[in-house]
Amino acid sequence: MPSDVEARKGDLITDLWTKGKQTQVTHNKQQTKIKMKNIIIFGAPGSGKGTQSDLIIKNYGLEHISTGDVLRSEIKKGTDLGKTAQEYIDKGNLIPDELMVSILAGVYDSFGRGHKGVIFDGFPRTIPQAEALKKMLSERGDRVAAMLELDVPEAELMDRLIKRGKESGRADDNEETIKKRLVVYHQQTQPLIDWYKQEGLHYHINGSGTLERIFQDIQKVIDNI
Repeated sequence: MPSDVEARKGDLITDLWTKGKQTQVTHNKQQTKIKMKNIIIFGAPGSGKGTQSDLIIKNYGLEHISTGDVLRSEIKKGTDLGKTAQEYIDKGNLIPDELMVSILAGVYDSFGRGHKGVIFDGFPRTIPQAEALKKMLSERGDRVAAMLELDVPEAELMDRLIKRGKESGRADDNEETIKKRLVVYHQQTQPLIDWYKQEGLHYHINGSGTLERIFQDIQKVIDNI
């Protein structure tokens, strides 16, 4: 029969083993929770979404889905979805949310189950699109981890876009067109910002200042989701 000391020693070992298992389970849950970081990067034209997306991809190894790039790719490859999308575009109609989500779902699935997460750039733009994206990810056991809003004062956006137009020769980067684009952005997207706030996923990022400082703020969010 074991002595009291041996019994207490055995109890201690059992207790430590149990705590170790609990810690491992907690650690595994945390790993599962943070394994996949699907991020929506959000901001007006000229807010720096492309630049910051590149930095996020480089530092975190995330995949990237840009709706514009995806549509052009599907149309170029002549897929059924691409042909259907082209028909809407040729008629001057907006592509239905259901079709757009189907296209994005195909790209998302192509990354496989081992990816670290995806940056959604240019989607969603409306609350119905946000709801459709949430449903699509939920069906795969995934979710949006954060919506990053790059907030830049309108006067600064104007300066950036006009400068970009002069450097790139883009015809749509003129003052009149830029003003119209910003009006549309604010009208369409403010409800979406409020929706993500209600979801508890909205993170405000001051988009003015150096690239390094802005990215540091983004890193603080990503590292803690």
